[in-house]
Amino acid sequence: MDALSQALAKSRQTISAYEDYAERYDQIVRHVPNEREQASLKRLVAIAGTAGQILEVGSGAGYDADFLEALGVKVRRTDATKRFLELQAARGKHGELLDLLTDDLGGPYDAVLALAVLIHVPRDQIEQVLAKIAGSLRPGGAFLVSMRNGDGETDGNYHTVLWRRDDFAARIESAGLVLIRDDFNEGRNREEWNTFLAVRPA
Repeated sequence: MDALSQALAKSRQTISAYEDYAERYDQIVRHVPNEREQASLKRLVAIAGTAGQILEVGSGAGYDADFLEALGVKVRRTDATKRFLELQAARGKHGELLDLLTDDLGGPYDAVLALAVLIHVPRDQIEQVLAKIAGSLRPGGAFLVSMRNGDGETDGNYHTVLWRRDDFAARIESAGLVLIRDDFNEGRNREEWNTFLAVRPA
């Protein structure tokens, strides 16, 4: 099995696990972004412009998109998990199926948002995915992404890849983006996270 086939197999396993867990996940996560998350989203909108269009990959239950839309931007909500899109549809929100590994992202967008999503991209596919995201941005467009901090990866139902801050920052810059800010925080269960804000050069 080649690298892409292995990556797709791991991705399908993770998506399947989320299909079964989506409703429970929806109950666990905050329905409103916390203050730190709101500050990051506001910085993204400041670059995108309030008339901008943002692509959100891995929208999940859709509450970050709700917050962004309340600030005036348009959000293309996408996820690889159908059940998450059904949960959003039940709230009157439209989302689309999108697989980062195989699908064209469209664009150009004023910003791309990927919070706690690229942790599921196999390590040997991350450069291609970041290049695809960079290519979907307009010049001057912004990219906001959060990644689990650490080494190695987990291979359970949810394949999760951990990245050290400097290693992932280097991948962002290799994709042709300019890193303008990063923040470190502890999430649920004392998980460590790095959040990166980058822009495509104008």
